[in-house]
Amino acid sequence: MSTTTTTPTTPARATLDPSTLPRHVSVADTVTQTMTMAWRATLKMRRNFEQFFDVTIQPLLFTAMFAGIFGGAIAGSVEDYLPLLIPGLIGQTVLTACVATGTQLREDMDKGVFDRFKVLPISRIAPLAGPMVADMIRYAIAATLTFATGIALGYRPGGGVLGVAAAIALAIVAGWSLAWIFTWFGTVGSSAQAVQGYSLMVMFPLTFLSNAFVPVETLPRWLEAFTRVNPVSHIVSALRDLANEGAVTAEVGWALLGCLAVIAIFAPLSVRGFTRKM
Repeated sequence: MSTTTTTPTTPARATLDPSTLPRHVSVADTVTQTMTMAWRATLKMRRNFEQFFDVTIQPLLFTAMFAGIFGGAIAGSVEDYLPLLIPGLIGQTVLTACVATGTQLREDMDKGVFDRFKVLPISRIAPLAGPMVADMIRYAIAATLTFATGIALGYRPGGGVLGVAAAIALAIVAGWSLAWIFTWFGTVGSSAQAVQGYSLMVMFPLTFLSNAFVPVETLPRWLEAFTRVNPVSHIVSALRDLANEGAVTAEVGWALLGCLAVIAIFAPLSVRGFTRKM
């Protein structure tokens, strides 16, 4: 009696044919993939609450300190200084939060988080824009807490609820657009520490050499000229017009135009730097 030995057949391994992958990603797919990446970044934020420290603790401390230290010296009293200070602090806080965007991106790239994305048939801008969309939550928290702290100190925005809401919306848009600058730093920097150093060298002059904390007319002539062309000055002026007066002025238009210019310049640079690193 003979026995027949059968060997199990190994199923053929599925192979991915590169020719079947889409060569171009549509705009609709890009938006969908960006929102998927944003949701991923949001889940990461929920597990790492330390990412919210700069937009929760800093607005409270800076508003109280700056109002108490500079209120009497610049405006005569804290109450008179708050309409000038609060919109300026919102611009400063949002810009500071943008610095973390580039630093976190560089850390993720160094850890290999984006290695998987380079072989996926997705838009190259989605892994960059997704976390930035999630960061809009941080900008909203920073602006809201700054307004709340100012109101607790005696600030009464003349623009009312609608004016404050419009100012918060503008701060979110400005934060998202300015974050592209620091995202580019994240794609070209050699390390997270280097990216943070570059970002701070840009962030501090843009913030403190603006009209965020003092009237432009009190500055030296050469510094006044720089302050008037500083994009942060236009954003802060637009925030003041919306929050204090509830008016959509030319400064709002200049601020939005500046945001579009930053996106047009630094978004392609960021994608190019990201692609090279990948």
